[in-house]
Amino acid sequence: MILETERLFFRQHEPADIDAYCAMEADPDVRRYVGGSPRSRASAEERFRRELAVAPDDWLTLLATVDKESGLYIGRCGVYPHFGPAGAPIRGEGTLALYIARAYWGRGLATEAGRALLRFGFDTLGLSRIVATVQVGNDASDHVMSKLGLRLVRTEHGAHCSWHHYEILPGQAQVSEGSNASGKSDTRSP
Repeated sequence: MILETERLFFRQHEPADIDAYCAMEADPDVRRYVGGSPRSRASAEERFRRELAVAPDDWLTLLATVDKESGLYIGRCGVYPHFGPAGAPIRGEGTLALYIARAYWGRGLATEAGRALLRFGFDTLGLSRIVATVQVGNDASDHVMSKLGLRLVRTEHGAHCSWHHYEILPGQAQVSEGSNASGKSDTRSP
């Protein structure tokens, strides 16, 4: 385990996570704002093996997100490298990502995960800036970004969809609500 909150813990992905991961990738509601269409089982398995089954040296990655009560894999959340326009990682910056299975939506888990991951990104990884991108129309994720203290810096308009770009700097995060310095949550997050 790398990090925990009151209701969640985060760890490296394990082979046993693949079925739950593939189920999320096949869910059109989950994929609606992160790729647009469901992935086939074969495509999801390939992505799982290629991107998630290898532990990075610096922990800038998406982590398996597990519900403490049930012990079930419920998604992947984390801070991964922020890539610039030329495709190279921007040193000292990360991108916040919160992917939660549909059955767990509406419980405040994305906000709880986001608070812990922002604290982890700034305090443990020493990042100087964390960004996030949300597809326009994904009002629930926009709301989470607002609750976490991320600031909307611009909207990018594309041919098929548009994106809200958010950022947060150290000291701006709303990570203290319900959390202590150990990464564990003291009270239930909204």
